[in-house]
Amino acid sequence: MDKEILKALGDLLDDKLDPIRKDISNMKEDISNMKEDISNMKEDISNMKEDIKLIKTQQEEHGRILRALEDKAEVNKAEHDKLSNDIAHLSEKVEGMRKDLATVEIVTARNMENIAQLKIVK
Repeated sequence: MDKEILKALGDLLDDKLDPIRKDISNMKEDISNMKEDISNMKEDISNMKEDIKLIKTQQEEHGRILRALEDKAEVNKAEHDKLSNDIAHLSEKVEGMRKDLATVEIVTARNMENIAQLKIVK
C-alpha cells in the first residue's frame, strides 16, 4: 500500500509539475531565441559601425574635394575678372583706333582733294 501511495503521490506530483516543466521549456526556448536575436543585433551594429566609418571617410574626402573646387573657383573668378578688365581695356583701345582711323580717312580725303587741286593748277 505504501508503494501505491508513493506511486499516486508521484503521479500527482508529475501532473502538477508537468505545466511547470512546459513553462520552463518554453522559457528556455524564448531565452535561446533572445540570444539569437541579440547575436543578430550585435552583428547588425557591427555592420553599422563599419558603414559609419566608411561614410565618415567619404565625407572627409568630399570635404577635401569641395575645398579644392572652392579654390579653383576663386582662381577662375580672378582669371575671369582679369579677362573682363582686359576686354574693357581693349575695347577702349579699339574705340581710340576707330577715331584715329576716322581722322586718317578725313585727312586722306583732304589730301586727295589737295592733290586733285594741284593737278588742276598744273
